[in-house]
Amino acid sequence: MDKLRAMQLFVRLADLGSFTRVAEQTNVSKSMISKEISRLEDALGARLLHRSTRNVQLTHVGQGYLQRAREILEKLQDADHFVQDVQQHPKGKLKINAPMALGLTHLSSLFSDFMKAYPEIELDIHLGDENVDLVEQGFDLGFRASSRPIDSNYVGRALTVFNYRVCVGQDYFEHHPTIKKPLDLQLHNCFVYSYFQGKNIWPIDEGIAINGTLRVNSTIYMMQAIKQNLGIGFIPDFVCQEALQTGEVVEVLKDSQKPKLTLYALYPVRHFVPAKLLQCIEFLETWFAKEFE
Repeated sequence: MDKLRAMQLFVRLADLGSFTRVAEQTNVSKSMISKEISRLEDALGARLLHRSTRNVQLTHVGQGYLQRAREILEKLQDADHFVQDVQQHPKGKLKINAPMALGLTHLSSLFSDFMKAYPEIELDIHLGDENVDLVEQGFDLGFRASSRPIDSNYVGRALTVFNYRVCVGQDYFEHHPTIKKPLDLQLHNCFVYSYFQGKNIWPIDEGIAINGTLRVNSTIYMMQAIKQNLGIGFIPDFVCQEALQTGEVVEVLKDSQKPKLTLYALYPVRHFVPAKLLQCIEFLETWFAKEFE
């Protein structure tokens, strides 16, 4: 028995007072409606109706059940309306984790645009380069820039692809030997990014082991040392692009092979994905498509 359907028929029958009128409105036979109500009474172990040839009267138990059934159906309708409203007008909080450098460059502009488009969505953004468990930390969405496959525990949407650049300050070669091939890097002070998966092996051509006097967990911090001509960095282009354009730094080993860095939007695997999150993902995909077309 579909108890919810039987409850709906019972409430309608109480409102209309006639099996015939309920049958006309629902396009269901009177006998079928009567059977549904009887099954409901059997399941409850109580009589809800006094039936007669002319009308229907509620028992004392039926009157009490009607009041509560009506409240349940109204709450169900309210829940349906809530979902429909959220689908059309997303609201609520999104807790987001993103890499520090990316958050201070591209994502700051992206989420400014998102806040204008969806003013009722509250953003709780955490910037940091350490690897965090999105589920354990309660994040709805995370950003990861990776040259390797993503964790299968998450749903990943590829948003765009970045390149790596080997960067030095504009006056660096006034006091240091030139760099013509990857092996030349071993004669230079090469900075290490703490969270780089390759550690002190830069994936240039076949891979090159490097050493340096600076290890730091921020590529933006590293860029300041590069601009001061203190050493060399293996930097994603979303960090160094502006400095390359202004001439503060220059790129070396342009023609050497380097891995691509794919930016993913990650969210935990779940049966129902909130509308606010889906809207955010769609916005991200559209924004990056326009930004890098």
